[in-house]
Amino acid sequence: MTRIAPAPGESHLANIRQLTHGGENAEAYFSADGRRLIFQSTRDGRRCDQQYIMDLDGSHVHRVSTGTGKTTCGYFFAYDKKIFFASTHAVDTACPPKPDPSKGYVWGLDPFDIYTANADGSGLQRLTHNGVYTAEGTLSPDGRTIVFTSLVQGDLDIYTMNVDGTNVRRLTTTVGYDGGPFFSPDGKQIVYRAYHPTDSAELADYRALLAQHIVRPSKMEIWVMNADGSNQHQVTHLGGANFAPYFTPDGRRIIFSSNFRNPHSGNFDLYLVNLDGSGLEQVTTSPEFDGFPQFSPDGKHLVWASNRHAGNPHETNIFLADWR
Repeated sequence: MTRIAPAPGESHLANIRQLTHGGENAEAYFSADGRRLIFQSTRDGRRCDQQYIMDLDGSHVHRVSTGTGKTTCGYFFAYDKKIFFASTHAVDTACPPKPDPSKGYVWGLDPFDIYTANADGSGLQRLTHNGVYTAEGTLSPDGRTIVFTSLVQGDLDIYTMNVDGTNVRRLTTTVGYDGGPFFSPDGKQIVYRAYHPTDSAELADYRALLAQHIVRPSKMEIWVMNADGSNQHQVTHLGGANFAPYFTPDGRRIIFSSNFRNPHSGNFDLYLVNLDGSGLEQVTTSPEFDGFPQFSPDGKHLVWASNRHAGNPHETNIFLADWR
């Protein structure tokens, strides 16, 4: 663990600690007791992400996924006794091929399905059997429901299911990418990112890419809906890519990552916004990527991924700060 100073203007952040050093590390999420983090990383010589757990000081890092295929979006549940995450290892134990760089900046929609395991990685069980992109899972505050994104019905939509995989419900149906969902602290709302192309050329491009199992995430805004899928409405109208939204501990605002100030750059910063889209406030000012924010269960800390303080280009690490 390394302590670093906040960048100028980062008044919400104090006592910043860098928890990982080297490689690509992202999507760190707290255990319910606030003592551990589950995150994805390309460490140990692997070319694609596996799931790891570490203590809040960056110690006791250990892998909890199979070590094969590619994984994403780990999360604790069952009072921290179990975890779930998405993995491609059932389709192929090798890393999925990366998208053709001639397509520009695109994300591969790899054939993930969601798995559960004990917190030490033992007892692996497959929860979904879709065979297509099914990932981005997070847990409701009462611990009963997983919300996730899937391509199972031909478009990128948000679904919920019980933690045992039963009672699957589709919440979004608008053509486009609906993803990255998180519940509000009271469990009554879901915040997510969305891109709904309406222009005929953009719609054709989206569908053409989707047929190749890729998506171009350069245009996304933050949306909120009720937990049953009703009252879907757009919160931000910023342009660029706005993603990784998470509710503040009081449920009144959303923290998210955006490059709207320079939509063609990789300089993403964290912002706060009210649920009605007002009161936009910048949280990070580092001239590199800052994303995937989450508050600790007690609301006293913020964890996020950043390219700041990197030892090598394109290195992404996990950072923890006291929240002011």
